[in-house]
Amino acid sequence: MAIQLYLGLRLARWVKEAVMYSVGNEELLMLQKVAFLCSRQVPEGAAAKARRWADEQREQRRCVISGYHSPLEKAVLCRLLLGTQPIIVAMAQGLGRIAPEWGAHISAGRLLVISRYAESVTHPCESKCYQRNKMMMDLADQAVIAHVSPGGKLELLCATYPGKILFL
Repeated sequence: MAIQLYLGLRLARWVKEAVMYSVGNEELLMLQKVAFLCSRQVPEGAAAKARRWADEQREQRRCVISGYHSPLEKAVLCRLLLGTQPIIVAMAQGLGRIAPEWGAHISAGRLLVISRYAESVTHPCESKCYQRNKMMMDLADQAVIAHVSPGGKLELLCATYPGKILFL
């Protein structure tokens, strides 16, 4: 079951008074984190760079936070799960449907699943995905963007956080 997590003073500079739900090791929120985002449609060259980047993060044991929602983000998660480094999954819906294959990683203390939405919220929508991505940007120390589709929501979000963004 998801527990309600109130982010306290140490995280107040990132997410003020935010109520979040979590399953897993909440101490991962205190680590240095890099967010990974990409548009849904990604050219193959950018996808290959992102896969290499994921392998580097796994080898360097860096904590990566992402929604792991788009096809490329899912591929990055699969590569990260092969390692032992910390991973944070930020969901754009409630925590009622956590992938069963994540159980061992949660039990090992290396995976945290977070959401701003109660368990009753069962489907992500565009606005929830945008808010989830904004939350990840607030929590991360740096953000890596594999590809941005011109005119999309991710382009708008990147413009809001110019000092945090690294494009692959």
